[in-house]
Amino acid sequence: MQTKNVIISAKDVEVKFRVRDKYLTAIRNVSLDLYEGETFAIVGESGSGKSVFTKTFTGMLESNGRISGGSVMFHGQDLTKLKKDKEWEGIRGAKISTVFQDPMTSLDPIRTIGSQITEVIEKHQKISKSEAKKQAIDIMERVGIPNAADRFDEYPFQYSGGMRQRIVIAIALSCHPEILICDEPTTALDVTIQAQIIKLIRDLQKELGFTTLYITHDLGVVANVADRVGVMYGGQIIEYGTVEEIFFEPQHPYTWALLSALPQIGEKGKELYYITGTPPSLFNKIKGDAFAPRNEHALKIDFEEEPPFFKVSDTHYAKTWLLDPRAPKVEKPEAICNLHEKIQKMTEKGGAFHVE
Repeated sequence: MQTKNVIISAKDVEVKFRVRDKYLTAIRNVSLDLYEGETFAIVGESGSGKSVFTKTFTGMLESNGRISGGSVMFHGQDLTKLKKDKEWEGIRGAKISTVFQDPMTSLDPIRTIGSQITEVIEKHQKISKSEAKKQAIDIMERVGIPNAADRFDEYPFQYSGGMRQRIVIAIALSCHPEILICDEPTTALDVTIQAQIIKLIRDLQKELGFTTLYITHDLGVVANVADRVGVMYGGQIIEYGTVEEIFFEPQHPYTWALLSALPQIGEKGKELYYITGTPPSLFNKIKGDAFAPRNEHALKIDFEEEPPFFKVSDTHYAKTWLLDPRAPKVEKPEAICNLHEKIQKMTEKGGAFHVE
């Protein structure tokens, strides 16, 4: 993956929100390079900062939020310097698009499907209404809308949930963006439709060549779509690597806990694993490793000093003191030992969960 070109590079990004005269630090010095054409998945519990971090790529932070440090470089331009919507016009939607989890909040219920797609095309491409309509019908067909020309003038309520999500994808791709951010794109859909949407995005990526950034709490989705994975906790990426490295050679205790909680690897008659405790309050300055209070393997230093990233391989890094040469050797939980074999057995039985 290192031989590919970096398409977007975030360095030491910090995001703060003003909430009732207090400041909450939602993102704490996060760095990430995305490569052209790859699928990168960011995974973590709700509130870990996944969506907030990627909103810095499109200038969509809520009004009480601001980027208080770091840079996001895209084609030589620092996106953190853009403040007004007018400045974002050439980026948001045109170069970097987002697919959100609930299509009903993304679509205007009182406007036709066709008008909502053509509006985006006309705004960014400055072409005629007839050409915009032609392009809109073409993208509707590409995302699998049957009889697209006939359904162009229908309203969102006339589409099923899965079809509405296809339209949201069509709008996001209508201007041929270089990066597609998928923010929990299948959460509101049933399992069968989820699989269809995931396959659709993957097929369109192969056809159109964009880079995909998935945001999800579902490790099953991650296993099916990602080339590389970043694990977020407490406003930081605490481990990243190839999908195989994260699933089969995880190094951070939080990653161990997430994998141990997979329902797919639970054994009949045994209680499902869950992570005890709660995530840290981001109103407070975090001392040491944010996961330490919930980590049964925590060392004394975890409560005192923030760990640096330790290199596991050229593609794999983890932010845990357990990788320090002076640390005691700690075995990963039994539940995730031989995870490759467990996943293989599930796949053989017809399970949907696999790592390609």
